[in-house]
Amino acid sequence: MDSISSSGSTVVTANYGRFRRRMALGIVALVLLLVGGGIGLGVLLGTDPGGAGDAAAVPGAELPRLGEAEPALAALSTDAPVPDPDVLSTLLTPIVTGPALGPGTTAQVVDVATGQVLFEQDAAAPLTPASTVKLLTAAAALTTLDPATRLETRVVGGAVPGEVVLVGGGDPTLSRTDPSQTYPDAPTMADLATQVVAALPAGTPVSRVVVDSSLFSGPLTASGWGPGDAPSSYAAPITATAVDGARVGPGAVARSGQPGLDAGAALADALGAPGATVVLGQAPPGAETLGTVQSAPVSRLVEQALSMSDNVLAEALARQVALARGEAASFEGAAQAVVDALDDAGLDVSGVTLADGSGLSRENVLTAEVLTDLISGAADGSLGNASGLLAGLPVAGYDGTLADRGDDDPATAPGTVRAKTGTLLGVHALAGTVVTAEGRLLAFAVVADEATSSAAAAEAALDQFAATLAACGCS
Repeated sequence: MDSISSSGSTVVTANYGRFRRRMALGIVALVLLLVGGGIGLGVLLGTDPGGAGDAAAVPGAELPRLGEAEPALAALSTDAPVPDPDVLSTLLTPIVTGPALGPGTTAQVVDVATGQVLFEQDAAAPLTPASTVKLLTAAAALTTLDPATRLETRVVGGAVPGEVVLVGGGDPTLSRTDPSQTYPDAPTMADLATQVVAALPAGTPVSRVVVDSSLFSGPLTASGWGPGDAPSSYAAPITATAVDGARVGPGAVARSGQPGLDAGAALADALGAPGATVVLGQAPPGAETLGTVQSAPVSRLVEQALSMSDNVLAEALARQVALARGEAASFEGAAQAVVDALDDAGLDVSGVTLADGSGLSRENVLTAEVLTDLISGAADGSLGNASGLLAGLPVAGYDGTLADRGDDDPATAPGTVRAKTGTLLGVHALAGTVVTAEGRLLAFAVVADEATSSAAAAEAALDQFAATLAACGCS
């Protein structure tokens, strides 16, 4: 998540909460109507409610013939009017120059279809971007790695009988529970332990677990991180071996100061050897593999990192970019690899300097222009596989770090604003896409790195900026 909570009570999109509740009630009413009318759920779903497999045959019944499947969501109109830049300037300038965001505010709005800049405020000025850096990490991961790639965690035999080695592959989503309480489709320690037990000679007790995190190198925290950032509720030391996103427990808020040892202890527990010694070390050369598990695809990990602004997962993805490009899997190597990957993908990164992959470092520097270029490139398909990052953008009033920022504004339709938040002390950002009231897709970025007002006031101003775009015909 962002280092200071991005949540707020301000609004961006329509009353999606009430919309969802009405939908839920409607579904319940439909089910009751069907059951009351004599249509069982088993028949409705084509399954046997008794669990026998096939649905029971109904004499004389004929299944309806279904036509070609059609898109559930209508495409945007190709002739939707482009907002007038002068009108946008009149509406947006007071927001970005107001006291809530402070003097260091930069912004840009771009029409995705044409690339036309419709509004800008010091868009080329360098600034501290906070967690909007995750957009760069996500794009680099999707354009460097195959989005279907899965990260592997292994257990191999140790140097002596009774010893096993947990070899981290850089996947922090490995779960103590089945299923994970945080990451959908995450691999589980139970699965890994089951394989290990089956591979060991019958009756072999495990007395020692070695944790090998040597895939990653360099410092455990980045330059520009504060002394209280790791561990905290939003970050942890970055290691190649971790469980539950380096949290102290399944579903916990707090992150751990010793992710590798926690992972080793979780393996010992899963093996039924909670008293086993757990130490850091390296696997012996040529060790026999006893079990392997794999993460969800990189595309899914990117969605999770963006939606909940997960710093640990974002840093893990940046390290995978470094490894794929032959750089050291360190903060420095990952930062360089992300920038180089975006450069190769065609993004102008001349104004970008990174110190980490999550945006937690205050040494990161980029521009609002880079953010809108990246988002536009993802949206129009010109930035390769980066289009996959759009699925991870939080939807205002619905999920992720914008879940509670947009539930009551009747001026805009649900789902029209999708954007990545960014928050550090004095830094507030929002960058993503918005569909105008007349159906035009825009990319936007607003970053204020000299805000002196309250976080709530700054977030309200950012939300007002996005809501203004969404509600605007402005043609």
